[in-house]
Amino acid sequence: MKTSDFQFDLPEELIAQYPSENRTSSRLLFLDGNNGQRQDLQFTDLLSLLNPTDLLVFNNTKVIPARLFGVKDSGGKVEVLIERVLDESRVLAHIRSSKSPTAGRHLQLEGALDVEVLVRHDALFELKFHGIESVIDALEAYGRLPLPPYIEREVDKEDLDRYQTVYARNVGAVAAPTAGLHFDEALLNRIREAGIETAELTLHVGAGTFQPVRVDDVRSHQMHKEVIDVSEQVAEQVKATRARGGRVIAVGTTSVRALESASANGEISAYQGETDIFIYPGYQFKSVDAMVTNFHLSESTLLMLVSAFAGKQHIMDAYQHAIQQRYRFFSYGDAMFITRNNNEVVG
Repeated sequence: MKTSDFQFDLPEELIAQYPSENRTSSRLLFLDGNNGQRQDLQFTDLLSLLNPTDLLVFNNTKVIPARLFGVKDSGGKVEVLIERVLDESRVLAHIRSSKSPTAGRHLQLEGALDVEVLVRHDALFELKFHGIESVIDALEAYGRLPLPPYIEREVDKEDLDRYQTVYARNVGAVAAPTAGLHFDEALLNRIREAGIETAELTLHVGAGTFQPVRVDDVRSHQMHKEVIDVSEQVAEQVKATRARGGRVIAVGTTSVRALESASANGEISAYQGETDIFIYPGYQFKSVDAMVTNFHLSESTLLMLVSAFAGKQHIMDAYQHAIQQRYRFFSYGDAMFITRNNNEVVG
């Protein structure tokens, strides 16, 4: 299975640079994974696709202002993108500079933060913030929201609200779980009033989600690690949903990855820790029956995940349809509702 099998050409003007006027005003492409049938809808039509026996699972991670600019103690410019907060003073981060700093060197970030380089772990640097009480507080005071690289503009005030889900609670992500950006409080209330059960888990999305697959053979790709928390309550809700014949519907690929990681032994159970699960065609899903998701980058691991879920040809055909119908792509773009292909479709 080659990475190039997941390539598609996207007109640049279809990459959404700004969010839609309202969270729920995006379009929604429904894809039946069993037969490939499609339907063009509005996101507010989502409720008509749900059943009272269903369980909607949301990722409640919250994006931190993870980007910082400054200088090295040698004077060279540096950009830091936090990947993970380790404790009150230490982080793992990506560093961009003309020459990578070595252990023991200091960075002066945003004219206010003294940061020491402790050690390098492959592509990531372990950094220690000095003279602060909390990394999170320091980032809230001085950091900048890390919009994805394909949004080619500066962050504005609207992004501070719209690049977070309305249910964001657990601080730690450096990218938003973007399928959740389409939900507002009114729609969530309508879902609850319809008697549809909801659950929340946490997967702190890392910057690795934007990293391209650099190998020809998909199976040789090594996924980045991310922190997840699937509680016992969520595991019991999933089991109860399956017992009553309902569907477990993941909101976003991050929720899919968390649920499937917690189901690695065949049945879901509580799990707190790291996951580097890589889902591509041939994977047998254990807990997820349908998903809400955005449109993903060509040749990306997320496109491979949805291809595993609904069948590769069904997905690639749906993407071509979306391009023809001028859907908006990526983080601030439109959404899909996909049901699982229950056949063993690999191609």
